[in-house]
Formats: sequence, C-alpha cells, structure tokens
Amino acid sequence: MISIQYYARYRESLGSDGEHLPWDATFATVDDVRRYLLARGDDWAVLGEQNLMCARNQELCSLDEPVSDGDEVAFFPTVTGG
Repeated sequence: MISIQYYARYRESLGSDGEHLPWDATFATVDDVRRYLLARGDDWAVLGEQNLMCARNQELCSLDEPVSDGDEVAFFPTVTGG
C-alpha cells in the first residue's frame, strides 16, 4: 500500500488531504503514481502542473524517485511569497 498526501491548494482542489492506494507493481516511480492519479480526470488535472513538488517518505524528491510498497508520497504546489 502507498500512502498519498495532498497539501495546500491540491488538498482544497481534490477535497481530500490524502488516501491509500493498494500497491501496484506498475508504480516504479513517484511519476507513475502521479500519472495513475491524473488518469482519474477532472479535478485530478491539478497534479499535472509543471511546478508540482513531491516528497517520498517526507523527503523532497523528483518525479523519477523510485517508490516501494509502504512508502508515503506527497504532492504540493510550489510556495511563493512576497
């Protein structure tokens, strides 16, 4: 199982702060998980943003980061301030 967390406006757009996905051997990378979620369509398109940030097991990573059964994956938008 993979634990998925959504933060900031992704949480607001999706109406959820997270979920659990059954482990699937096709989830080789964080991007594979993201693409699985994007395939849901509609509101999930927010995860297709170019500046999306992600973390695996609470450490920032790139979309090509490998994932394993039991991992936590988080998605959040870039933070800007002024």
